[in-house]
Amino acid sequence: MTGKLRLGVNIDHVATVRNARGSAYPDPVRAAKLAEEAGADGITAHLREDRRHISDVDIDRLMAELSLPLNFEMAATDEMQAIALRHKPHAVCIVPEKRQEVTTEGGLEVAKQENRLAHFIAPLRDAGCRVSIFIAADRAQIEAAARIGAAVVELHTGAYCDHHAAGDFAARDAELERLRDMAAFAHSMGLEVHAGHGLTYDTVKPVAAFPEVMELNIGHFLIGEAIFRGLPESIREMRRLMDEARAEAQDGARR
Repeated sequence: MTGKLRLGVNIDHVATVRNARGSAYPDPVRAAKLAEEAGADGITAHLREDRRHISDVDIDRLMAELSLPLNFEMAATDEMQAIALRHKPHAVCIVPEKRQEVTTEGGLEVAKQENRLAHFIAPLRDAGCRVSIFIAADRAQIEAAARIGAAVVELHTGAYCDHHAAGDFAARDAELERLRDMAAFAHSMGLEVHAGHGLTYDTVKPVAAFPEVMELNIGHFLIGEAIFRGLPESIREMRRLMDEARAEAQDGARR
């Protein structure tokens, strides 16, 4: 089952830098094109309710100019549903969103709002979008995502990465084990499994080695690293580490 792992590059924080000065640069669409040249398999962009980074015009241009598939991250609101139905991107990823948060803080609570979310994603699915739900590595949330008709779950890797950064390696390893178990469980439920949030060169390989994970979505770290080595080289190094982890996992499975 272990195959090539896809890399989705999130370009949100190119727009963050642009918006800090209210300028026309740096251009997130240019970043998306550079990401494609560097080996990305898709582009992720989150159009937030407060438009703090990606704008409506960015989404318009990405849909018009991008040759890679667009993964459109969005909250479960009527406004975002209408925008997604107008554009019909390759994929929509439903994420939790709070105005006061710095970034997405956790997975979507699916189990407690199944009926609403099932009705919310049905038109998106009918329009041909692949519907992904961004969730914690939790059995109840995975089961709920399957019941509402999602095609994909994206497991939130933020806690694992935060524990690593804090040097709490026991908690990191426990979270990694939970991610591993829930990736396998989600796959057994017939869901395609993705993962993302906070992944870096130091944390990506253990997650990339999970055979059930088909895609990683990585953004903030790559945009930060691009300051020092350029965006294409930053992406190529991430791609190299992901491929290396996948090859090592395949070798281990054959032994």
